[in-house]
Amino acid sequence: MSAVLGGRVRAGSKVLAPQYDQEGNEIQVETREDEEQQVKLDQTIELLLAAGYFRARIKGLSPFDKVVGGMTWCITTCNFDLDVDLLFQENSTIGQKIALTEKIVAVLPKMKCPHRIEPHQIQGLDFIHIYPVVQWLVKRAIETREEMGDQIRAFSVSQFNKNHRTPEDQEFDSRKEQSVSTLAAVKTGYQPRRQYKRQAVSELLDEESQVHSTLLEYGRRYGYRPEKADKAEGKDSAKSAVAAALGGKTEEMDEEEAQALEEQRIKALMSGMQATGAADGKLTASAVGSIVGMQSAEIQQIASEYAGKQAELAAEDRPERLSGAQQHKRTVASLNKQITAQEKKLEEVRTKHEELHTAYTSTQEKLQEVQEFSAKLDEEMEKLSEQEKDEANSSVLQQLRGLVAMNENLKRQEQEFRAHCKEEMARLQGAIDQLKLDGDEGEGEDQERSRLIEKQYQADKEKLHKIRLLLARKNREIAQLQRKIDEVPSRAELSQYQRRFVELYNQVAATHKETKQFITLYNTLDDTKLYLNKEVNLLNSIHDNFEQAMSSAANKEQFLKQLEQIVDGIKQNKNKVEKKKQEEKMRRDQFNDTFLDLVDKQRVYFKTVKDFQEECRKNEILLAKLKAAS
Repeated sequence: MSAVLGGRVRAGSKVLAPQYDQEGNEIQVETREDEEQQVKLDQTIELLLAAGYFRARIKGLSPFDKVVGGMTWCITTCNFDLDVDLLFQENSTIGQKIALTEKIVAVLPKMKCPHRIEPHQIQGLDFIHIYPVVQWLVKRAIETREEMGDQIRAFSVSQFNKNHRTPEDQEFDSRKEQSVSTLAAVKTGYQPRRQYKRQAVSELLDEESQVHSTLLEYGRRYGYRPEKADKAEGKDSAKSAVAAALGGKTEEMDEEEAQALEEQRIKALMSGMQATGAADGKLTASAVGSIVGMQSAEIQQIASEYAGKQAELAAEDRPERLSGAQQHKRTVASLNKQITAQEKKLEEVRTKHEELHTAYTSTQEKLQEVQEFSAKLDEEMEKLSEQEKDEANSSVLQQLRGLVAMNENLKRQEQEFRAHCKEEMARLQGAIDQLKLDGDEGEGEDQERSRLIEKQYQADKEKLHKIRLLLARKNREIAQLQRKIDEVPSRAELSQYQRRFVELYNQVAATHKETKQFITLYNTLDDTKLYLNKEVNLLNSIHDNFEQAMSSAANKEQFLKQLEQIVDGIKQNKNKVEKKKQEEKMRRDQFNDTFLDLVDKQRVYFKTVKDFQEECRKNEILLAKLKAAS
């Protein structure tokens, strides 16, 4: 019946072989052959086989078990973190199928699947909509398996290396200690050692001179480029300038002059150095400056001034000079003042830094809020686009768009009318003011005109009020129509509800019949047990009293009379049971007659529904022709 009422019968439909319900009655069921659905089913099964789900080859499984089992296997293979238990069982009940399909549909958006599908499409085997979802799941499963393959391979290699060794590894371990010790000895023997140390680092201005000076400190010598040497030496640069002014061309230096210049340059660099052993234990002002920082010009200047003053005091030999302790106190006080000034500058810099950091933090918070709001807008736009893509909502969305367009048109007309009224009122008010300025000659006529203008204004105002009321009424009608559209279920939902109710009724009927059979079997066995117990008790009584009854003729005669009474009682019970059996047969015959009448009514109902559907189809064809003709 669900297949008959589920929708119109297409031209390619045919009547299948007779099917039987729970009671064993024949049911004529119509179905449709959809070649596109069959093609999509074959393509879906081929995809699952290519992905590695080989249970799809089993011919005994239904298409639902093959496809849903493959989808569950793909979701599990994707290794996606989900709080859902996708337990698939073959030949499940209708309740388990509904729960499983609803879980699958709920999981797909969390996996960011671009395709949307409903539970009734999976249960109704709508392979046109199932195929894109399965195709995407198979693609994700293959990608996940490729990613996990390298990790599993690396993990297996690491597990192997924990407990097993190859000959190459054993050879490497045997040579490792010797190689490490040799390498450490070579590094220790050939590591650079500083032989000289420059005292005045700030004298070297260009970077190349600083590099060569550093190399010379470690005992390495490298030649200069001629152009750099010309820049460093004032005499050579002057000489080259004079030569260029006189002749316009400079002659290249020969090798001896270049070598002599290089030796002179090296001697100039070495003159400001001293051996590292000679300077041990002596700490000068320049050494302190290099320790604090080579770029700290202020500290070096203070250190040099301090050294100069100390030298002046040492050079002067006069009795009126101050003692060393007083001079030291003055110097310490001067240095403390400079330190206080630098600390004030540091506090100012810190305050400015805190202000800038606060402004930066507030700007970052505002940026984060704007980004979150933008993300929410993107999510809402995606949800709206997904709802617009749904075919089930296309007609409703089209109708709503028309109503919204009508509403916007009415609002636009209202705004234009308001603007027109304001302009007209301003124009009329200006005319009134102009007339008032002209004088009191046409005062009566002006009053009449002003009354007319006021009257027209009131009329326009009432018209605007009526338009607003009409707009509010249209909005209420739109809301009522929208609620009514939402309340009416679609044909697919009605078909699904009917199919589920029929399956649930069949399941309840089968369970009820099985329960009745168990109850009948129990009652029959209980009656059999009762009669067998009575028979056993009777035989035991006869056996116990037989010897005593055979002892005398009187006892024997009394014993025989008792047996005859027992036989009569048994016959009476048998007659009662036979009578009850006949009554039950009569009831069964009555029920069979009633059942046959109901079967005839059901056949008439099926025929009537089929005729009604045929008439509906003809009606739709005629309506389509009328629309095309109009």
